[in-house]
Amino acid sequence: MADVTPFDTGSDMKGGTPRWRLLRRLLKEKTTLLGFVICLTLCFAAIFAPYITPFDPYEIRMRERLQTPSPTHWFGTDELGRDVLTRIIYGARISITVGAISILVALSVGVPLGMISAFYGGFVDTWIMRTMDALAAFPAILLALAIVSVLGPNIRNAMIAIGIVYLPAFSRVARGSVLTVQENDFVEAARAAGASDLRIMYRAILPNAVAPLLVHASLGFANAIIIESALSFLGLGAQAPSPSWGLMLDQGRQFMTQTVWYSVSAGLAIFVTVLGLNLIGDGLRDVLDPRLRGR
Repeated sequence: MADVTPFDTGSDMKGGTPRWRLLRRLLKEKTTLLGFVICLTLCFAAIFAPYITPFDPYEIRMRERLQTPSPTHWFGTDELGRDVLTRIIYGARISITVGAISILVALSVGVPLGMISAFYGGFVDTWIMRTMDALAAFPAILLALAIVSVLGPNIRNAMIAIGIVYLPAFSRVARGSVLTVQENDFVEAARAAGASDLRIMYRAILPNAVAPLLVHASLGFANAIIIESALSFLGLGAQAPSPSWGLMLDQGRQFMTQTVWYSVSAGLAIFVTVLGLNLIGDGLRDVLDPRLRGR
């Protein structure tokens, strides 16, 4: 039986495939385009960091400590003479890695749990969703703090903690999507054709339930960066001398009276990155939500 997805309905001479039409509409939104520009610039800077800046993010130069912005050091230097802009650029690598891995952990565990819960229902649904409710009952940052405190303060455990924090959100989104999709005729046709439960879930249902997951993943990515920065700020995430934005915020606040750029630059990096991801998430929601497509 042929698989049915929302994007395989063919093409036409005027508008192209549905997937291409969605992409064009997404890029027509100026705010969404701005989000893509911000995120692509951030990714480019993170990948090519060694070629963008001549400084080493870990090299200590005590004679140049706490300098104000200048043509040599655009954002000044920190308490150990390290170039702040360089550490901001290298810090993007940490934030992108933490956000991506955390969301992948949440997706790879939360989505299957949500799909199984909706597909089988009954006791399985009750058991899985009550477990997710128990996790969701804790504020995100407090749950992440508790997990990292148990596992130990480092960036790897921070990624695990953030992934666990987002399990309930992704499992609920997946469950709701599956409950909506599984009543369609093509799912019944797959059952009648003798397809296994696993094939029905991943070849017939999941492709048609992916839109809300994409939106939630983009917004969750932004929140994961905020939580990682908060954990690092509290000393439970990235550890010195890592150029983590949250760690730079913590270190820079001690020298606010001497060089305000130290802390402010790290805060701006977090703000701009989260803004870009949220703009993309809002654009995806507007394009993929059937209730908003006609606007």
